[in-house]
Amino acid sequence: MTGEATWLAAAVDRVAGWAGERQPPAGERGVLAVEGRSGSGKTTLARAIAARLGAPLIHMDDLYAGWDGLDQGVAELRDRVLEPLAEGRPAAWRRWDWAAGEYAEEHPVPDAAWLVVEGVGAGARVLRSYQIGVVWLDSSTGLRKRRALARDGETYAPHWQRWAAHEDAFYAADQVRAHADLIIENEEP
Repeated sequence: MTGEATWLAAAVDRVAGWAGERQPPAGERGVLAVEGRSGSGKTTLARAIAARLGAPLIHMDDLYAGWDGLDQGVAELRDRVLEPLAEGRPAAWRRWDWAAGEYAEEHPVPDAAWLVVEGVGAGARVLRSYQIGVVWLDSSTGLRKRRALARDGETYAPHWQRWAAHEDAFYAADQVRAHADLIIENEEP
């Protein structure tokens, strides 16, 4: 196994073991948030966790109302997904169409024992009462930037600083890392 595959397997084992011992605070579904700054490996880890748990996965990137829409994405997750699920009602999220600059089609949240949400904002203070917990990924700034630009290339490059400023403001206000239940280091390239 490569270093990244070894890291991922160990991280999934750790998260799944920890999550399996927790009870949902609201509703019957275990909601797990995977948080961290851009390029920290949230999507990779969240996909593997969701596969292990047999859980649907929601990406915050699909909820943000554009490059300045982090707060709106958090509100969308709370109002359209987490509150309805906590009340035992069906939930659906709207996908942000980045090209059109508006919300597009709805996606129903499938029935399952678990829901994994990944992305900046997934562990927001206003969401914590709905979640079994928050997993935070730590990576160095240089490595995160290399990963993000390798992943998204020229699409993301002009927005790196703009998005980092939103992350800074959000994390200063919500203190997500300080309230995380698990912190996982990810320095794998």
